[in-house]
Amino acid sequence: MFKGTEKRNFQQIAQSLESVGGYMNAFTTKEHTCYYARVLDEYVEKAVDVLSDIVQHSTFPLKEMEKEKTVVLEEIKRSEDDPDDLVQEYFEKHLFGSHPFARPIIGTAENVNNFTRDNLYDYTKKFYANENIILAAAGNFNHEHLVELAKKYLTQKKNNGEKFKTFQSSKMKKNSQEYGRPIQQAHLCTGTIAFSVHNKMRYPALVMNSILGDGMSSRLFQQIRERHGLAYSVYSFLGLMKDTGSFGIYVGADKKSVPKALELSYYELEKMKTKPLTKPELQRAKAQLKGSMLMSLESTSNRMMRLGNGELYYGEYTPLESIVSSIDSVSAEQVLAVSKQLFDIEKFTTVILSPNGKENTASSTTME
Repeated sequence: MFKGTEKRNFQQIAQSLESVGGYMNAFTTKEHTCYYARVLDEYVEKAVDVLSDIVQHSTFPLKEMEKEKTVVLEEIKRSEDDPDDLVQEYFEKHLFGSHPFARPIIGTAENVNNFTRDNLYDYTKKFYANENIILAAAGNFNHEHLVELAKKYLTQKKNNGEKFKTFQSSKMKKNSQEYGRPIQQAHLCTGTIAFSVHNKMRYPALVMNSILGDGMSSRLFQQIRERHGLAYSVYSFLGLMKDTGSFGIYVGADKKSVPKALELSYYELEKMKTKPLTKPELQRAKAQLKGSMLMSLESTSNRMMRLGNGELYYGEYTPLESIVSSIDSVSAEQVLAVSKQLFDIEKFTTVILSPNGKENTASSTTME
């Protein structure tokens, strides 16, 4: 997308904002791609002009595309050398089954090699239309001026109405996989399908995750690292998406410590299901969540991302006061309920990258 448009070549794109002290980049998640720029306020129109140009009018020059394929293939190799990320990629592969969420964001070497210019061109013409684009901005600018710039530069008409595939949760059963890799440390991910961003239990789930595995004071960190010294890195994560979500626990440990670390993880999950939180613990978790959110908004980029995500997932701006109020209203009973709903280890997917030196699969899927 940065390699050439109908009116700019790749050098002109690269220099367009850097020549005025700006910055431009992009990233892709499981559900959306973000093209973003950061510039001084006096160059806001230039930023909208350049971003809208690459999003709507990229020509994918064949020579540049072939070079970029080589870059992406190197990036895929690098990701395969990072077991922390790789174990989560494998975890999602087995958790989501045949749905596109199971696939790595970066793609596969086979697909990257086989993509044609027409594939990319047709895809952008199909999906990169105004009905699918959100323009979000934060900083020192006039909103009405930004609206005029959007009307001026974002002109791609409605596409053919093709929709993305929605996620339908399948019946889950216990699923364990082990992969041998030429690494020194074992890496473990265990978890399950969770909620979408629209589920009413999302705030109790966020509080639960904060208590269980977010930070040095979390139960998992204190139990597995501080009390037993089994791992350097341990945490839980909660990913909320449009139609579904995921909950998981990550542990990086010596291979011989993995069984005990997994046992202690499940022990903490069982406690979350059976013992209500104390009032001080609940208040600490709420304060941690609110503090982290509010401090993140000291970044203009994070403010921009929050605005964009709000429009993507909810179609509206959610005031901070509303989010703070929702966190404050979470009760110990709700956290207990969400833990009971999520933590059925007989339906958990577990993936281990083991330092065996070569690739192998030790056990098979049992997911229906």
